[in-house]
Amino acid sequence: MMGTRLKVLRVFKDLHKTRRDVFKDDGRALTAARLKINEEFKKNKNETSEENIKEMLKMARSVETILRESVIQVEHVEENKILLRPRKSLLLENVPYCDSPREKT
Repeated sequence: MMGTRLKVLRVFKDLHKTRRDVFKDDGRALTAARLKINEEFKKNKNETSEENIKEMLKMARSVETILRESVIQVEHVEENKILLRPRKSLLLENVPYCDSPREKT
């Protein structure tokens, strides 16, 4: 049971760390995400079934991954203008798509 407790605490901390990174400088989003994370963990704090806990940990890891890899901050700066704020970890090398593979030389 102690190992499970540590896993739960680890994913809880990881979700909050990711929340801070993803929603940096956005007070409303930071607060909403904090409240949701805390609410979900409190709602399930008395769960004793190892199987259910494993499933919830798997879901929490998936949520953390989606937040970290898929969410980009956007700021509405003018009527028809938005500002994207991608984190460095989301920026990939811009390589054009090619239908036919290059021949090896």
